Amino acid sequence: MRINFGYVAMSTILQDCSPSKTITVKNLSRIADEKLRIIKLRSLAKTNLNNIQRLFFHNKSHDITVFRLTSKLIPLATHPIAQNWDWASELAYELKSLGDYARENKFRLSAHPEHFTLLNSPKEEILTASIKDLEYHHQIFKAMGLDSSTKLVIHVGGRYEDKDLSMERFINNHHKLPLHLKNRIILENDDKIYTSRDVLKICQELKIPMVLDIHHHWCNNYNDDIEDYLPAIFDTWKDEPIPPKIHLSSPRDQKHFRNHADNIDLLFFLDFLEKAKKVNQDFDVMIEAKNKDGALFQLMSELKDISRVKFINEASVEA
Repeated sequence: MRINFGYVAMSTILQDCSPSKTITVKNLSRIADEKLRIIKLRSLAKTNLNNIQRLFFHNKSHDITVFRLTSKLIPLATHPIAQNWDWASELAYELKSLGDYARENKFRLSAHPEHFTLLNSPKEEILTASIKDLEYHHQIFKAMGLDSSTKLVIHVGGRYEDKDLSMERFINNHHKLPLHLKNRIILENDDKIYTSRDVLKICQELKIPMVLDIHHHWCNNYNDDIEDYLPAIFDTWKDEPIPPKIHLSSPRDQKHFRNHADNIDLLFFLDFLEKAKKVNQDFDVMIEAKNKDGALFQLMSELKDISRVKFINEASVEA
């Protein structure tokens, strides 16, 4: 059983390498000339894209193939203040170059749209804004030349007084999406409302992959043992050319148990690993710890002391 490890968005090791540089609408509005506004946005975006390339070099040097792109790559791309900026055309060369590098090195990329992307909202304006945000992410992937195996991870959304109706609303709204968005969306369980069982039910009905977040499951479940659901969760990926993916983080402490710790608790992961071994399915791990790649390297160091884990390279093991 092969497991590849990756991390989210930015490095805590590389210096001055944020791919999420932006500007507030208030500050951008102080630039009266629209052409100058676009020049400012373009400059920030090019810095972000350059830093993504640096992150790609960093990842390759450490055998890391699993990586999540920040949603803030193109600053204010979905805001009305930037509606006349054709960023996809202006940044086409840089985006294609990144996509070429990702494909050449067999990177598994993804994105996780912001919390305000809610497909089960009963408010039409929120649903419209959510679809606009999904289109923005798709446009980035398309400009990078990445096919539908490059996914967008989202949550079901809010409870809106009636959980069952809200789940049904998600399903109905998903049916209405254009095919290119349907093919990219995968669904994750959350830490407060929609459990692994809930999300699995939706994914099976819509025939879309499910990302299991084991920390969220620990926070929010029906006293379910994830071992009972793991074969079915992994099976939602059966029609994809890539293996299943899970999210891995650890509780910060007893009081703030929903918050992510700086690093990964080794025993927390090993407990899940024992359950996964019974399914014997290759899978990828997205580490969501605060220390990003630093947390990945620490976990790899600790796993070297576990005899039943064999290293393939710096970021992949067999168990």
